[in-house]
Amino acid sequence: MTTLFEAACICLDAVDVDAKVALTQRYADAFARGELDVPAEAVPPDPIRAPGRPPRPTLVHPRALPRRGLGSVQGRAAFIHAIAHIELNAIDLAWDAVYRFRGLPDAFYADWVGVAHDESRHFVLLRARLRELGHDYGDFDAHNGLWEMTEKTAHDGLARMALVPRVLEARGLDVTPGMIVKLRDLGDEATVAILDLILREEIAHVAAGSRWYRWYCAQRGIEPRARFRELLKEYAGGYLHGPFNIEARLMAGFDEDELAALEAP
Repeated sequence: MTTLFEAACICLDAVDVDAKVALTQRYADAFARGELDVPAEAVPPDPIRAPGRPPRPTLVHPRALPRRGLGSVQGRAAFIHAIAHIELNAIDLAWDAVYRFRGLPDAFYADWVGVAHDESRHFVLLRARLRELGHDYGDFDAHNGLWEMTEKTAHDGLARMALVPRVLEARGLDVTPGMIVKLRDLGDEATVAILDLILREEIAHVAAGSRWYRWYCAQRGIEPRARFRELLKEYAGGYLHGPFNIEARLMAGFDEDELAALEAP
């Protein structure tokens, strides 16, 4: 029997995006059927490395990415490409959490396998929309910021749960509603429908991060609000800024006191 950790590694290593999506969905379904063993005495994971990536898109510094308005087809295609790139990265982020962190409750692995499956569906939807606009994944440059944070937090599940779901992925909860409004004003209901779905499901993904962040804190006797602020300063100085989507963040496991502290100058 293939173990869950072996399956996660196979998905991470896949270079072709179609293969990564197909393998993710195959193994997520197999895990749901109880066909992937989660060994209690697993060997330690290999040192973190870059996941499989296609030759395109070219990865550049975020500041090197041009700003494009949504008013043109080219601008909307570039925007959809950027979101598709995030979703493809998110597949690897979820699988890396499964692969990297051993000896955890079964519910941890169930959560992140489910997230990987969701992100694969999001990528497929966005890529199909991109093709409708005359482009494909790889046609625009992208950046590697999400995976860089994965590397920085490979040594500590608490830091990973705090900083990837609750900082990087949670940013989508804040900015997506405004993008939906702009696209709806432009009459792009096809893209709006995809972003509506992603927003609803990403709330659950960030909530999983909140849940396991607090679990780690409880295991170590750490006060979660203070530690979160410390981690922000240590790893993500200046990144987390408002305005915040308060309703979505509350649904995703932030509490009112925590959000008030984040909004304070």
